[in-house]
Amino acid sequence: MATFAERLLILREGKHVSQSVAADAVGINLRTYHRYENGEREATVSTLIRMADYFGVSIDYLVGRTDSP
Repeated sequence: MATFAERLLILREGKHVSQSVAADAVGINLRTYHRYENGEREATVSTLIRMADYFGVSIDYLVGRTDSP
């Protein structure tokens, strides 16, 4: 199964947006988003919810607990 960082990268590239656009869309700092995508930091539950909503997937998919979006 893919990790959170891998899924985040795949989902962002699938939307064809930059890290900056994705960070703005979920209401976080670009540096923080960069750290999530590089596996250097874990997201809070509230951030995971916003990311899942933005990318149109479940939190379980986002964090790699299922392969079904």
